[in-house]
Amino acid sequence: MNEPAQLIADMGRKARAAFAKLTGVSDAQKSDALVAAAQNLRAAQSSILAANQRDMDGARSRELSDSMLDRLMIDEDRLEAIAAAVENVAKLPDPVGQIIDRGARPNGLVMERVRVPLGVIGIIYESRPNVTADAAALRLRWGNAVILRGGSEAIESNRAIFEAMSAGLVKAGLPENAIQLVQITDREAVGAMLKASGLIDIIIPRGGKSLVKRVQDEARVPVLAHLDGVCHSFIDKDADQAKAIAIAVNAKMRRTGICGAMETLLIDQDYPAPGPLLRALIDAGCEVRGDDAVLELDERIVSADDSDWGTEYLAPIVSVAMVNGVDEALAHIAEHGSHHTDVIVTEDLPTAEIFIQRADSAIVMHNASSQFADGGQFGLGAEIGISTGRLHARGPVALEGLTTYKWVVRGTGQVRP
Repeated sequence: MNEPAQLIADMGRKARAAFAKLTGVSDAQKSDALVAAAQNLRAAQSSILAANQRDMDGARSRELSDSMLDRLMIDEDRLEAIAAAVENVAKLPDPVGQIIDRGARPNGLVMERVRVPLGVIGIIYESRPNVTADAAALRLRWGNAVILRGGSEAIESNRAIFEAMSAGLVKAGLPENAIQLVQITDREAVGAMLKASGLIDIIIPRGGKSLVKRVQDEARVPVLAHLDGVCHSFIDKDADQAKAIAIAVNAKMRRTGICGAMETLLIDQDYPAPGPLLRALIDAGCEVRGDDAVLELDERIVSADDSDWGTEYLAPIVSVAMVNGVDEALAHIAEHGSHHTDVIVTEDLPTAEIFIQRADSAIVMHNASSQFADGGQFGLGAEIGISTGRLHARGPVALEGLTTYKWVVRGTGQVRP
């Protein structure tokens, strides 16, 4: 067996042993351990920031994009946010052991569906070192064991965060291998994780399209993921003009490198003020690529081509099209969207309800920025990603999305005739 495959196999066996031990750990002990981990993150600030600076220097020398650099960067405020997110997870209610439903059969048997942890979860991610803390915290809070494999561009940051968290968790009495970090950057380690059936129960990728596609194509274990974040905002003819500008600019420009950033703006052809809306985006530093009708509104707009409508830019670029009402907007989203997050801005409630009912997206919003597509903003605490699939979990994956269930049957001596 080659080195990466042997490494992942060993980590998988250790994770399964740790998972078995976690089933006997109380909710209070898991919560206290995460508080200790958050404290350790704060105490290790200087070493974490120094490690991140080494990653940032390497990323700049490799000429990574501005959006990638933004995802990679940790400063004092972002580190405090990482630690606070871990503490917030510690405060969340534990769904493990919750009875989802309960019923009695005519023969007296009582049937219950009870929430249980998923098991051993593999997380494959790029750029964002905060995922190291978020993933570990969420998984452990509900009794799962975790194997983390971050991108090579963030290896120093990931190691520093992992070491700080792991020390806090072990000090609080959790199994040493409840979280593990793949310490090598060999891409074969990813392939080994994808084939680790029987050792890893589910894979969750977080990263660019090429990474997620590889995971979905090669995995021999279940995958929970979204491929693209091609998010739309539709400005209906009855939209409030101030709201339309504020929502569109925020949805695109607050942070352009996140999956909830707006990539396409659709404007009803009868909306009375498209010019000020587009000028606000351009003045905020956004490149606007438009169809023929949009090109006439401002000389700074460039022509969009067919590829623009399905592109996740993750940059200050937006494609803009004029549409004939909510039906045409929904048809455009159905053809070019990625089922992630789509928004309607309108004061007409019946039109809003049409959009909400028919938009086939994991998250549908009315009069709000798509940048709210985030587990923390949903009150779920830290999240591990947005799922656009239809099975198990959809939208921000946290809390119940990180559990499954088992059937418990309670009898009084019944035998089957």
